[in-house]
Amino acid sequence: MTLAIFDIDGTLLEGSTERRFWRYLARHGQQGPRQILAYLWFLVRFLPTYGVHTPKKNKAYLSGLETKRVRSLATSFVAAEILPRLYAPTVQRLQRHLRRGDTVVLLSGTLEPIARALADMLGVQHVRATVCREHDGRYLAAPPKVHPFGVVKLDLAVRLAAEIGADLRHASAYGDSKHDLRLLRAVGSPVAVLPDRPLLATARGNHWDIISGRNVPSILPQ
Repeated sequence: MTLAIFDIDGTLLEGSTERRFWRYLARHGQQGPRQILAYLWFLVRFLPTYGVHTPKKNKAYLSGLETKRVRSLATSFVAAEILPRLYAPTVQRLQRHLRRGDTVVLLSGTLEPIARALADMLGVQHVRATVCREHDGRYLAAPPKVHPFGVVKLDLAVRLAAEIGADLRHASAYGDSKHDLRLLRAVGSPVAVLPDRPLLATARGNHWDIISGRNVPSILPQ
C-alpha cells in the first residue's frame, strides 16, 4: 500500500484557510465579544508555553460556538471559498495518486471541520487535522487536543502508516514550509510545494521534487 500525504495551507491552497474562515464566521454572525476576548486571553495565557507558535495554537475564536454549526459553516465555506482557490498543480498530483489507487491523506494544522469538508469534496478518505477541545457541543478556549505541526505531524504520519500497513519509506509527502521538514525527510518521495526559503534550500540541496508553477483555476475540481 502506497501512502501520499498532503498538507493544505500553502500546499493544496495558496495562503491560509484559517484567516479566511475567521472572516467567514464573522460574516455569518459567529464572532462577537466573547470570541475576541477569548482569543486575546489565549495569547496572553499561553505565550510562555508556546512562544512564537502561540498564534498557530490559538483557536479560541471558536470559544462558545456550537460545533455542529461550525461544521456546517465549514462545509459551505470550503465549497464557496476554498475550492475555487485550490492550487491546481498540487491538486493534479493528488488526483494522480487517487487514480493509481494510492492511499491519500490530508495531514494539516487546518481545522478538522475544514479539512474534512475539503477531503470529502476531493474524494479523500483519510484526514488528520487540528481537533479543538469541546464540551456539551460547544468549543472551548483551550489548546487544541490534536495539532499537526512540526514533530507532531510526523508522529501522526507514523501512526497512520502503521494503522493502514504502509511504509513511510515508500510514501510521498507534499509540504510548503520548514516546519514540514521532519515529515518530508521521513518519506521516500518528498515534494516541496511553493516552498519557503529554508525548505527550498533543503529541497534543492537534496534534489527533491519542487512544485512552484503558476495556478490554473480552470483545471480545478468542480
